[in-house]
Order: sequence, then structure tokens, then C-alpha cells
Amino acid sequence: MKTKQFKTDLAGRELKVEIGQLARQANGSVLLTYGQTTVLATAVISKQAIPVDYLPLTVEYEEKFYAAGKIKGSRFIKREGRAPDEAISTGRMIDRVLRPCFDKKIRNDIQIVLTVLSFDGENDPDIPALIAASLALGVSDIPFQGPIAGLRIGRSLAKETEKKQDWILNPTYKAREESDLDLVVAGKDGKVNMLEGTAGQAPEEIILGAIEFSLPQIKKVIDFQNQIIGEVGVKKAILETEETDPKLINQVKKWIGDKIEKTIYQEGKKGRLEGLGELKIDLISVLTETEKSEDKKRKKSVQISEIFEDEIDGIVRKNILDSEKRPDGRKIDEVRKIGAQVGFLPRLHGSGLFERGETQALSVVTLGAPGDEQTIETMEIDAKKRFIHHYNFPPFCVGEARPMRGPGRREIGHGILAEKALLPLIPNKDEFPYTIRLVSEILSSNGSSSMASVSGSSLALMDAGVPIKRHISGIAMGLMMRSADEFKVLTDIQGPEDHHGDMDCKVAGTKLGMTACQMDVKIEGVTLEILKETFEQAQKARRHIIEEMDQAIGQPRPELSSYAPRIITLRINPDKIRKVIGPGGKVINEIIDETGVKIDIDDDGLVSITSNNEEAGQKALERVNDLTREVKLGEMFKGVVTRILDFGAFVKILPDQEGMVHVSEISSQRVERVEDALKVGQEVMVKVRNIDELGRINLSMKNIEQPGK
Repeated sequence: MKTKQFKTDLAGRELKVEIGQLARQANGSVLLTYGQTTVLATAVISKQAIPVDYLPLTVEYEEKFYAAGKIKGSRFIKREGRAPDEAISTGRMIDRVLRPCFDKKIRNDIQIVLTVLSFDGENDPDIPALIAASLALGVSDIPFQGPIAGLRIGRSLAKETEKKQDWILNPTYKAREESDLDLVVAGKDGKVNMLEGTAGQAPEEIILGAIEFSLPQIKKVIDFQNQIIGEVGVKKAILETEETDPKLINQVKKWIGDKIEKTIYQEGKKGRLEGLGELKIDLISVLTETEKSEDKKRKKSVQISEIFEDEIDGIVRKNILDSEKRPDGRKIDEVRKIGAQVGFLPRLHGSGLFERGETQALSVVTLGAPGDEQTIETMEIDAKKRFIHHYNFPPFCVGEARPMRGPGRREIGHGILAEKALLPLIPNKDEFPYTIRLVSEILSSNGSSSMASVSGSSLALMDAGVPIKRHISGIAMGLMMRSADEFKVLTDIQGPEDHHGDMDCKVAGTKLGMTACQMDVKIEGVTLEILKETFEQAQKARRHIIEEMDQAIGQPRPELSSYAPRIITLRINPDKIRKVIGPGGKVINEIIDETGVKIDIDDDGLVSITSNNEEAGQKALERVNDLTREVKLGEMFKGVVTRILDFGAFVKILPDQEGMVHVSEISSQRVERVEDALKVGQEVMVKVRNIDELGRINLSMKNIEQPGK
């Protein structure tokens, strides 16, 4: 293919697309540059279908240190290793945008690889990667119902004299730091198929306003893509997909009768799943018993399973749309029973147990020293992280037995979502200097365990005495849709509603507003009208949950747990930092060894002393105060003579400070020789007489009662 280049303007920066030069073995490849951030997107499809009952799509987002001009890693390994959590989250986000744009019957492996080749430090590669992925599919022969696009929306902070806040399209990193909104919106044809964002307790109408602002901007990017795809003109491949035998559909329906409906409509998840599982096994056994070929039997079993799922989908959808009948009998805007406990386990710094129906999350807070912060070294940033949330989803929480090999992409993504939802409520370092680690253990799952972890974490933070101003909770919203005008928004989805529904929209926030939102769909997209109704129902549910949580604990405990460390902070002159540290860390290590504390010193002079008992902390504080104390005129000290010279004596008044007593200031009587009045090692009382422009301290012993006299 001849190399082609296309350019457009996006938010005042050039968006450049190059096709045909790189990765020619891929079905489709695009080199996209935004500002000076460059992403290579490739799309490949396998030649043969594989025996699975789902769309085998994977999206890999790869960050390279060379893209930012960095060499990272240990002394022994410099190759990029496991993708950082944020990169995994970005890959998941792009997957959620693309997946609804494929025919669900495709069984060929599809892999999208997005490699960041250059990073300018201003433009986040995630939006260029999303657009590049859509284009790589668009210019390939892979069947794809695109193009699709996504953009980031920020909001300028209003000044005290201004009320209006302007939307910012694709804000730079610096602009995002100054914004109270960071929202990625993706979609096409005036509909939204993905949301991912955080906000500082923003009212729902602000989020809706940002989404509305993004839609015409998204259309411009899609029009640009259509221009490129039309000019490249690659014909789409026709994939072989197995068509379901109409006779088999009738056989399945006849055998099922009303068995599925009776099994679905019961309150407990375990009974429902076991009942449906037994039905499916019996159904497959009956309808495949005449098949002698194992290959034909396997293929027929897959088809029967798909028909079975379609029947469940049809029943659940019809009953909700026609009569608002949900599997567990709730109203469409009703939240399941809420349970909230704090102080659930002994010795922990803080714990919260949150239950919503059969979903159960145990969240635990651990408080640590400032030096326990996590060091983040990625292509994009080098930073310290003092608030961390980890989410664990063990197999027993869904009644399964499978290997446990560390957190997967889903667990990482859910942990990040909950962390971002909680972050706006976390006090700053000056107010609460602790490093905070939250771990949410999902003990039972039946719908929106990620939002349960938000609520459980809020309970645990208050139980630990972390000064958050108010509770935060989250809720998962669903959708059953027959047409643009006929739909039902569901509050607190679970089980079949999640699996067979058209939308999963997680909303977290306080009573004041939203702090995080994540939405994906299984359909083309949703309208602003649907989102407005979704946010309104979510707000109502969120407030109800918070009221229940307030009954368990309504405000942070006034005291930290007796098992939590204590931190003493003081601010010193930055010029004195070297005195506390000492040559090669000698002084600070002596204090740590003597007292057993941890000492962290920031460049601005903030000293944090962390100890497990108050006495040790106070002892270390005295040592630091002595080392950094600013001597003042007229102060009295009990010092020790360290050196004697012809014209006077030097007296040590603080661990790292000396002053000089001139021979004329030793006594009100005349002193001929210093040695006649003073000896090295002698304790004397002195007064600060003068501090010269070089910081030298002049002392006096005149008219002061001396030790032993």
C-alpha cells in the first residue's frame, strides 16, 4: 500500500494519521500523532474461528520508556515488564469502546495492539490510542461497525470573581491538574457507548453538560475517520459464522416450556444458577444423545447453549419492559437490603463490612508513615502515591474453585475505579500526613462488587479516624431497551440483569455530587435522555445507601486506633535539613536507631516522625528540635566548653551549634587568661548576646550564676 497522510485540527493541536508505512503484515495499521505523542495501532484477525461461545477480542496497550526518553527498571533488568496498572486500565477502557462495534457471532481471534512510540509530556496517549484503534480497524478488512471516537473533557476552575466555567476539550496534563472534572466520552451517531471519569463531587447536570458538549466534537473526529477509510477503500472480509438451525431453536423452545422462567424468578443467586445449570445440562443431554460424532455433538452443544442464553435474555427483557418484573421481585428503582458494620475485626487500624443483597465487601484501612508511599515510575509519570486502594476478587466469592494467580485485569480495573471515586474525599498531606492503604476483599458477589468496595472503604476510613468530610457510596445502574423510546433504567443490577442487560453504568459519589463514573454498553449506545434518567435514579439510590451507612458510623472517629502509628510533624528551615541528616545519613540514622521511629523529610522542610509509641516520638522530636533550633537573642543555655583560645572560649549550646564567649564576657571581673577561668568540658550558663550577619553566635557569662557556685 502506498503511504498516505491525513491531518486535521483537534482542540488546537494537529492530529496526523499515516497509513501504509509501518506494520504491513497486520490486517490494519495506523501511525497517529497528536501534538508530539505518537501511537502505532495494529489490528489482526486469525484466519480460523476458534471453539468458544464469545467474541475473542483482546486490546493490548503498551507503554515504552523510550517514548519518554527514560531508562527505568532495576540495576539488572531494564526491559519493560508487566504493564503498569494505569496502562491496563487504559487497555480495558478502549476494549469497552470497541467491543460493541463487532458482530457478537464472530469467533475469530481479534487482537488490537496499541504501542506508544513517542510521548510529549502534554498529551495523554489514551485518546490518540482510542482513535488509532478505530482507524486501524476501519482501514483493515476486519468486519467492524465503526468508526467510533472518544474525547476527554475537562473544566476550567472558576475564579472568585467568575461564576462561569468553560469546558476544555482534550486538556493537557497541566490543565487536568487545574480541573475538577476528568471525563472520557466515547460514542458515535449522537449516542454514548462508554464513559470513564472522575469529578470533585460534581452535580449530575455538570456531567451531563460535559457529555452533551463532547458529542459534536466526537462527530468531527468520526467524519475525519470516514474520510480516511473512504480514501483507503479496503473491502471488508466475509467471515463464516455458524447460523443456528431453526429446527434446533424450535426443539429447545419446546423442551424448555416454562422451566426457565420458574428457575430465573427466585431471590437467591446460588439457587438460580444451579437451577439454570441443571436445566442446560439436561437440555444438551436430551438434544445431543442421537449424535455419534463427538465434533458434531460439541458444535451442537455450543448452539444449544447459545439458544438457551437467548431464551433467558428474551424472558428477562420482556418481563422488565412489559411489566417491570425483575428476577428478585424488586421495583426497577429499588436497592437491595443494605448492611453496614465498622470495627469488624480486632487490631486493624480500621475496617468496614458492607453488604448489598448477596454482594459483600470487607474493606480494611492500614495507616503508615509518609515514607511508605508507593513510588510510581511509568512512561508518563514519576511520582509518589500516598493513597492506595486494592481490590481482590477470590474465586469463592462466586462459588467457584480455580487457581489464584494474583490480580487480573478486571481486579486492577475495579481497584483503580474505586480508588478514583474515593480520592476527592481523602484529606491532603498537611491535614493528615499518613500514607493510606485500603484493601477491599470481595467475600460474596452478585452485582457491582466494585461499588460495594467504595461503600465498604468509606466505612473503613471513618472507622480508622481518617478525617473524610462525608460518606461516599456507589451503585450500578442497568438498562433494558427495546427501542430509543421504549426502555427501562434499572437500579442496583444483579445476576441476569447484568448479564443480559444493555448497559452497566457505575456511579459513585456523596450526597453533594458524583466523584466517579464508568459506563459500558452492549448496544450501539445510549442517548442523553437515558443517561439523565440513569444519573437521577443513581443519585436517589446513592443517598439511600449513605443514610444506611450513617447509622453504622456518621463521622470519623475522633481518635486513631491504638494499634495505628502516631505521626508528629514539624516544619524546619530547609537550610537545616542537612543538619538533621548529617554526613552520609549519620545523624538521622543515629536518631532512628536510638528511638525506633521512622523519619521522613520533604524538600520544603516538613519533617514527619512516625512511631508506635508516644515516648519514642517525643524523644526523636526533641533531637530534631535541638538540631534545627533557631537561636534567639537573650536566650539562656546550659552549655559545655569545647575549645579554649587566647581571646575566648567556644561553648556548645545545642547538639550542632556552638557560640563564643569572649574573654571580656567571661566575668564582670577582669580575666587575664581564659585558662584561669574555664576548662574544656566545664558546664557553664551562657546568654546569647549577639548573632552577627554570618550567623555566628556571641555569648556572655556576665552576671549569670554558674553551676557549682
